[in-house]
Amino acid sequence: YVCELKIDGLKVVLEYIDGLLVTAATRGDGKVGEDVTTNVRTIQSVPIRLKETANVGSVSGGPVSVIVEGEVWLGKKGLANLNKNRARAGEALFANPRNAAAGSIRQLDPKIVAGRELQTFVYDLASISSTIGAKADAKIPPSQTEELQFLQKLGFKVNPHFKKCDSVAEVISFWKHWQKMAQKEDYLIDGIVVKVNEKEYQDALGFTGKSPRFAIAFKFPAEQVTTIVEDIKLQIGRTGVVTPVAILRPVSVAGSTVSRATLHNEDEIRRLDVRIGDTVILQKAGDVIPDIVSVLKEMRTGREREFIFPTNVPECGGDGKIERIDGQVAYRCVNKNSALQHKRKLYHFVAKKAFNIDGLGPRIIDALLDEAVISSFEDIFSLKKGDLMGLPRFAEKSIDNLLASVEIAKNVTLARLIISLSISQVGEETAHDLANHFKTIGALSGASFPELEVIDGVGHIVARSVRDWFDEKNNKKILAKLLEVIMVEKIEKIGAKMPKISAQKSSATATATARDAVARVSGKTFVLTGTLAKMSRDEAKDKIRVLGGQVSSSVSVKTDFVVAGENAGSKLDNAEKLGVKVLTEAEFTKMIG
Repeated sequence: YVCELKIDGLKVVLEYIDGLLVTAATRGDGKVGEDVTTNVRTIQSVPIRLKETANVGSVSGGPVSVIVEGEVWLGKKGLANLNKNRARAGEALFANPRNAAAGSIRQLDPKIVAGRELQTFVYDLASISSTIGAKADAKIPPSQTEELQFLQKLGFKVNPHFKKCDSVAEVISFWKHWQKMAQKEDYLIDGIVVKVNEKEYQDALGFTGKSPRFAIAFKFPAEQVTTIVEDIKLQIGRTGVVTPVAILRPVSVAGSTVSRATLHNEDEIRRLDVRIGDTVILQKAGDVIPDIVSVLKEMRTGREREFIFPTNVPECGGDGKIERIDGQVAYRCVNKNSALQHKRKLYHFVAKKAFNIDGLGPRIIDALLDEAVISSFEDIFSLKKGDLMGLPRFAEKSIDNLLASVEIAKNVTLARLIISLSISQVGEETAHDLANHFKTIGALSGASFPELEVIDGVGHIVARSVRDWFDEKNNKKILAKLLEVIMVEKIEKIGAKMPKISAQKSSATATATARDAVARVSGKTFVLTGTLAKMSRDEAKDKIRVLGGQVSSSVSVKTDFVVAGENAGSKLDNAEKLGVKVLTEAEFTKMIG
């Protein structure tokens, strides 16, 4: 085996032709993805021209053409310097080095990137070919260790801490060593990657989807820290669900400062026995979400206070009463029309998966509400230039862009409309299921509970929630007013609304291609996992739905295909256990035409 450190940075793919850097992309195969070539050229550790290859491996002189993969990272010292400068300029600080690296590499101004101390480690030689006239064909070295040494000789910066291990015991020893030593390096290390060293065996093992069978990552346990619960407050969601949140003494964990952590519900508070004033152990679940693991009860002084769930919450509006939802652990506001909930519903209404109104975020909505420019959903579609001219941070161009986005949003799909309504229990997938089944908002609003309950993916609880929403008098008024100012796109017959076909294809060929794609996809259920190189997950979902397929969020015996992108997760494992066919991105792209 060979063990390498797993660097927590941003993946980049570099392509060189005849020894010269021609393309840098944040993901993909060097030909697709987000092009960041101009910015990557400013990173000192990225060679613009590769070193000559005389007597290196099987290459005999002259430049080579290669595609390599690596990680762009910003050191802890570099982050400190960057944040110091941003603080002086009154700009928002970066939470951690990874966010700073990702934000920097996507900067529009290369001069800014050049001043940000970005670094790279290259770890994989994806392909290599010789220049015409070379004395010998270029080949990928026969082992991973030799490949890393070869990359160094070409001029790339390679992490020096890789190690060849002859046994599993040595691999475990390497992991334990770096678990203790990781914090001493200037870059973030979140685990190790173990690979079969010999390329011959790597080729024999191959890939599952896009994940190699010859390599596996072993992450370090989540960093844990202690802090104090200074208070417990209640947070009201857009559907009125009341969530307890621990207000923490600020503490740095996994690269960012944390001052809040959800306690989920009353049952979780009781399970943890967490009290105001307690010292707790905190970690980030999945290195992302702050999570209280346990309470250090031996550190209690007797001054800690139990949190008693109140019977009313002023932010709920009205008399502030809350109630426990039948069959669930959550509480919700009895009054479903409070100002706070209304504001959160407006945030959700304009969000990407709902009406997707670019430029209309929470800050702008708050300002519009404060100035009484809007009070309800339909008011958004009546905005005029004069309504926005006096608002802070609104230049004329910004106003024009926002109004253009509002105009575009007036035409909306049925699924997006359903998502926008903030119906409890109805997420993106359920909204699409309802839209595909009922075709029109009128048919959905008039559907009986039994009609809703039998829809695949809906069930008793969701059906009750949908029926309750449409039965409420205030919701009926909201929907009626909204339908006066928007146009809900008609759900086309399967295959009628096809993805764009290249203009070079004849009409007959395009029609045949579209028909074949419908035949392959219609009625099939897909699950997406990992990162796709040629399209976003949302774009892939839209293409599946246009062709008459369904998208599910979990793998089951009813799943027909799992599309596995890069860094596919547990869904890929579940697919293999259940015998569900796994498609690579290339196979999926071919399937959808």
